Amino acid sequence: MVKVLFWFGVLLVLIVANFAAWVRFAPTDPARWHVAPDVTGDADLQGGVKRRVEGAGPDALARFDAIARAAPRTQVLAGSVAEGMVTYVTRSALWGFPDYTTVRQAGDDLLVHGRLRFGSSDMGVNRARVDGWIAALREAR
Repeated sequence: MVKVLFWFGVLLVLIVANFAAWVRFAPTDPARWHVAPDVTGDADLQGGVKRRVEGAGPDALARFDAIARAAPRTQVLAGSVAEGMVTYVTRSALWGFPDYTTVRQAGDDLLVHGRLRFGSSDMGVNRARVDGWIAALREAR
């Protein structure tokens, strides 16, 4: 019985380790995630959030970019301020789950779409992150 429990434990550790590696190292296709956000207004989604920041100004994307790049575990996946659209990937601290945030400058407005990659619910993580970045953007004005 002890041997069975030991091997069950080993199998469980291997399953968890493989899952963690798959989440952290799964390849990301920028063409799938770096797409113009379809945002007409604010929306809270089960796996993300959409925000339209009206009247943010012509330099809003550059200011937003500085805020996002300073955020922990966040990197640019694709795009640039010069292109008018940037997609960021932010990973959770423990498991490294990737969340994608795409931001596009549309005149003086910013269109923001934050969403998860794995699962069906982000438990409000994207909403909290995006709303925090938008609050910082408004404070920096």
